[in-house]
Amino acid sequence: MNIFSRIANWYFSRNALPYWCILLIDYLIIIFCGYFAYYLFKGGYEVTIHFWTIFRDLCILLIPYTIAFRIFHTYSGIFRYSSFVDLGRLFLAMILGSVIAYTGYQLFPNKNNIFLEHHPRLILLLLFATFIMSAVRIIVKTMYDTLRTDNYNKRIFIYGALDGGISLAKSIRNETPNRYTIKGFISSDNKMKGKWLMGLPVYSEEEDIPELMRKQNATTLMVSPLQTTHFREQEALINALIDANIKIMMMPYTEEEWDGKSDLRYNQLHEVDIEDLLPRDKIEVNMQAIGEHLNGNRILITGAAGSIGSEMVRQVARFAPKELILIDQAETPMHDIRRMMQGNHPNIPCHTIVASITNQTFMEDIFRRHKPDYVFHAAAYKHVPMMEDNPAMAVQNNIYGTRVIADLAVKYGTKKFVMISTDKAVNPTNVMGCSKRICEIYCQSLNKAISTSPHTLPQANGNLPCTQFVTTRFGNVLGSNGSVIPLFKEQITKGGPITVTHPDIIRYFMLIPEACKLVLEAGTMGKGGEIFVFDMGKPVRIADLAQRMINLSGAKNCKIQYTGLRDGEKLYEEVLNDAEQTLPTTHPKIMIAKVREYDYELACQNEERLLKASHTYDDLGIVKIMKEIVPEYKSQHSKYEALD
Repeated sequence: MNIFSRIANWYFSRNALPYWCILLIDYLIIIFCGYFAYYLFKGGYEVTIHFWTIFRDLCILLIPYTIAFRIFHTYSGIFRYSSFVDLGRLFLAMILGSVIAYTGYQLFPNKNNIFLEHHPRLILLLLFATFIMSAVRIIVKTMYDTLRTDNYNKRIFIYGALDGGISLAKSIRNETPNRYTIKGFISSDNKMKGKWLMGLPVYSEEEDIPELMRKQNATTLMVSPLQTTHFREQEALINALIDANIKIMMMPYTEEEWDGKSDLRYNQLHEVDIEDLLPRDKIEVNMQAIGEHLNGNRILITGAAGSIGSEMVRQVARFAPKELILIDQAETPMHDIRRMMQGNHPNIPCHTIVASITNQTFMEDIFRRHKPDYVFHAAAYKHVPMMEDNPAMAVQNNIYGTRVIADLAVKYGTKKFVMISTDKAVNPTNVMGCSKRICEIYCQSLNKAISTSPHTLPQANGNLPCTQFVTTRFGNVLGSNGSVIPLFKEQITKGGPITVTHPDIIRYFMLIPEACKLVLEAGTMGKGGEIFVFDMGKPVRIADLAQRMINLSGAKNCKIQYTGLRDGEKLYEEVLNDAEQTLPTTHPKIMIAKVREYDYELACQNEERLLKASHTYDDLGIVKIMKEIVPEYKSQHSKYEALD
């Protein structure tokens, strides 16, 4: 390492030079420029014979310049972070110092001061010194931006060459201290290939991006928020980047995504997780319309501590409801929800109630006291293998619990009841899916009874029932309890293997906030009796998901192990029964399923019979009745196949 590099590394490794060092440098520049100005007027011979006299005069001249430096704080900054503002202050300080010196000489003339006896020398000193001081600061800053940057900063590429990418680049370059060096842009538009932006080359995504980044020693790719959706679709590119151990940073999903106009900070990006790379379309909902429905109303949410329920709480709270009534059996998660509401929404009256929805007496007390205007019913046992082994609990909690809440909603005048179902309710192959289908049937039949024979239904206030029942169906949500992704992460952490049930199994995925937004949208647009089906986008092969997670983690010896389909598990989930059709809605991601209608009295009889059987805890007997109620229920990989 040469002496220059040693000096540079020493300087750039320090926080800053002491202020006296900066002053000393400026003093030396002034003295040097003073000698040079005298030389231009008198020549080298005169400089030689009057050297020490000139030196004395220049030292005296430092006094007014010191005053000016003190006024404008020219020595308080850090060279390597100098800006045009700092240079402007330096220029003003030099002018002020020169004016003070000239004025002082005019007021107190000194025949012995050979430097100031000729005033143009002072002007030359002003110009030369200002120029050299500015040049020193610019040179130091440039050295820092090049030497220090290249040696110590992380080299990155930016995916996106338009507004989002440029905003990212500006944010990175404006950071103090700077941690990243941008080596190029990657554009999805081939027309941008070969162009230059902000002094940097633009490459096409069709080029060998990992190789280009390797040549530049770049280890990180930052994705513009405006290109996130397009980037997720580039599976080949993503896999190549992951295989090359290149870190990918993207904007995480938030309630308020970047609008493309406001200031963008690169630290809003984070290192991607597998959830960020799953292909999905951006979902837009009319949040204003939802707010108009929920604002100032009493909202009851069951299963409020669960994955879906807790997110429903967060989103509903944004619309300033009159009151929130939250119900769940899980004490600790409910405590977390209470703390969240107290911290984020202290002005919203919120009741966190630990209870089972099957406790009819307690539930009625809650409805009688609070009289909710809207009910979002998210409470359910949802794990397929668990319900295969415990069908009695699926009946008592999912089916009977839904009936309790639905009947009370009608009795106490709830405006709208939104039930959260699942795609497993379509042509169910397991107990859990069938239990949710029976819940759908009951809610739909109850809605029909309200429109055809409302006088037969109990009402606490004596008015005719007016509740509108709406059902929503969607598939797996990322980040939910029991999702394959947390399981795979845990297995990777332990060194593997990752267990996948079948090499061809596929699933649909949606982010929890996205699913909840669609639930709210469907709930507000529903008129009663509809089953809203969500467009889940592209299905994901679970084996591919597992392999990508392995690659993303950097694990070398983690294998995928196929264990066989679990009891009641399908290779793929359906959204609609074969006998059903869909109708469009105003939202492109939401459709209405045209389903068969069921008689309310028959639905009640079936549920009574099923509930009675559940108290026998005879698994085969319970499932037999479930299959009679839902003829399309055909078990797969289950002991209940004998009943088909």
